Amino acid sequence: MVRLGTGMGWRPEIADDIERLPGIDWVEVVAENVCPGHLPDGLRRLRERGTTVVPHGVSLGLGGAERPDASRLAALAERAEALGSPLVTEHIAFVRAGGPRTASPVAEAGHLLPVPRTRDALDVLCENVRIAQESLPVPLALENIAALITWPDEELTEGQFLAELVERTGVRLLIDVANLHTNRVNRGEDPAAALDALPTSAIAYVHVAGGIERDGVWHDSHAHPVTRPVLDVLAELCARTAPPGVLLERDDNFPAASELAAELDAIRAVTAKAAVRVSGAVGVSSTAGISVAVGSPGAIGISGAAEAREGSKARGVLVAGGSDAVEGARGRIALAQASLLSSLVAGAPAPEGFDRRRLGVQSRALAAKRADVVGKVAPELPRILGSGYRPAFLDYALDRPMTGGYRRDALAFAEHLLADERPEDPAARRQLTQWWRERSGPAPVRPGPAARLARAARLALLGR
Repeated sequence: MVRLGTGMGWRPEIADDIERLPGIDWVEVVAENVCPGHLPDGLRRLRERGTTVVPHGVSLGLGGAERPDASRLAALAERAEALGSPLVTEHIAFVRAGGPRTASPVAEAGHLLPVPRTRDALDVLCENVRIAQESLPVPLALENIAALITWPDEELTEGQFLAELVERTGVRLLIDVANLHTNRVNRGEDPAAALDALPTSAIAYVHVAGGIERDGVWHDSHAHPVTRPVLDVLAELCARTAPPGVLLERDDNFPAASELAAELDAIRAVTAKAAVRVSGAVGVSSTAGISVAVGSPGAIGISGAAEAREGSKARGVLVAGGSDAVEGARGRIALAQASLLSSLVAGAPAPEGFDRRRLGVQSRALAAKRADVVGKVAPELPRILGSGYRPAFLDYALDRPMTGGYRRDALAFAEHLLADERPEDPAARRQLTQWWRERSGPAPVRPGPAARLARAARLALLGR
């Protein structure tokens, strides 16, 4: 098992800080945010000096009712190979629902949503994981997610669900201790009980992140400092095993480098105790500068992807295509997830058994995240609309689910406003019209003299 050490989630806003911070052994990058042939300069420099980079996917939706999309799997595999990564990671979540199984359009959540801890969901997830393992060149690790809502009639605890997933597929685990804390506050679940049930030898690495509590609900924001309760959960994990790697995540509201360094030091202080305790129990050798734990049962090394796939077959994981039983489970999960997502993003009634107040909190959180991401993907929209951007977008998002990613969402939002003859200010409406026209054609209009000439020609042809 590769010993990663202490890492940091790589984000362009803090790329310079990450290069300068001492003791950063590795970084994790959101897989969908990098292009293998055009790496950002900061990430390229880290790779050149030997820093390990792990791609972390957010869009596979392995907990969804459908089989993993082959193109998304291919893209994740391409990034793993281009970055020379020892493993790739994703989430135990669903991110979209609908389609032929439900006779409804596919809708995107724009966020990671929890799967029900049921036998049906576990059967579907295990088959999806096996398909993903077959397609990836390196081992796969899956992350437990934070949730605001609880599915009714669950059959397994989180620890039982994760343990059986590992047993049936051989997949590794990315344990997010901040998410365990979130689920303690929001769902009354004991992190220690979940950790007690986990096969600790399957842990690939650990996430630590900050959040904030509002009105009795914990929001896993990744935009606030790491709290002592989260570090306490990390200590609980380290009391059971020495994790191969621990990584600090920060996605927004980035602090000064000194604050990041202090958080990393606090994490090291917790993990150092575990390292000292187990150093005599587990032999450690070093090969080519990479520390490798020896004697850990079930450990998967850099070249262990094939072994993981063979192991999953030996444990009886279903083959591609699945049995009638798994197909039936897919149908039931599809209906349940489509019903929940329609309630959250399309204004449909709450499914039976769910806490309606919590669904409202989750729905507002999803809309707020859409507004934030669209504002970053299309920064011209907040500039054109000013203070009216956010309320207008939240109103738009109430019953209009995202169906084609955030860029398409930005265009659809602009179309919605223009169809409603908004914004009321004529100058702002002209700017929004021009912005929409430049991006809704066959190819985007790029800045520069040639682009301005092409834009002027288009507007002349359109009679504007």
